[in-house]
Amino acid sequence: MAAVAALYAEPARAKVLLALSDGRSLPASRLATEAGVSPQATSGHLRRLLEAGLVRVEPSGRHRYYRVSGPDVTAVLEALARIAPARPVRSPREGNRASALRTARTCYDHLAGRLGVAVTQSLLDHRALVAVDGRPDTARRPGDPLSAQRAEHPYELGPHAQQVLGSLGVDLQSLLDARGTRRPLLRTCIDWTEQRHHLAGRLGAAVATAMVDRGWLVRRPRDRAVRLTDSGVQGLRTHLGLTLP
Repeated sequence: MAAVAALYAEPARAKVLLALSDGRSLPASRLATEAGVSPQATSGHLRRLLEAGLVRVEPSGRHRYYRVSGPDVTAVLEALARIAPARPVRSPREGNRASALRTARTCYDHLAGRLGVAVTQSLLDHRALVAVDGRPDTARRPGDPLSAQRAEHPYELGPHAQQVLGSLGVDLQSLLDARGTRRPLLRTCIDWTEQRHHLAGRLGAAVATAMVDRGWLVRRPRDRAVRLTDSGVQGLRTHLGLTLP
């Protein structure tokens, strides 16, 4: 554990992992900019992360694109963010960025923040998901970690899953029929800012992708924050009865 923790502990490597934590693949040149170090130093950091299995690389033409190896890598970042001291806000711009991250962001490839928690709760309210422990909300359960992906979760698909998820643009049957993947369909994370559950797993990723494809969500440049568009506000109100403040 100490060896892995040391990889997260170096500031430039932490910035590289944060830049990749929304599930995107980025070239080393972009990661050097994110980390604020030279390309040579970035190559050294990426080599160590590759050797440890925290990132993967995919050649494309003359470039090599890096991405985190899976959601567990991002779960560690979320947990560290929860226990780390709050960074002082030195300008309105920094304050707006922090607020945007709390409102809506990606956690690997699924939704987090107030939006992610609210969508998960709405799926419960509409019986697309049901809580098998008899507690129909996203509240943190006894024994849940403060901020991490749960090894087990209290939800399963509900009787209205096909209809509700289909209205969001998610092809549930394709997810159920998928072969050759070890990633579970349903998984939940403890959201580090909200301290409630948000939907992860292949289903969580599919919901986020569908919202981006429909133009309901727009990624912010150089950030994990996402912005809910006017059509997204209307779509969530229409299909989930969800109104965010």
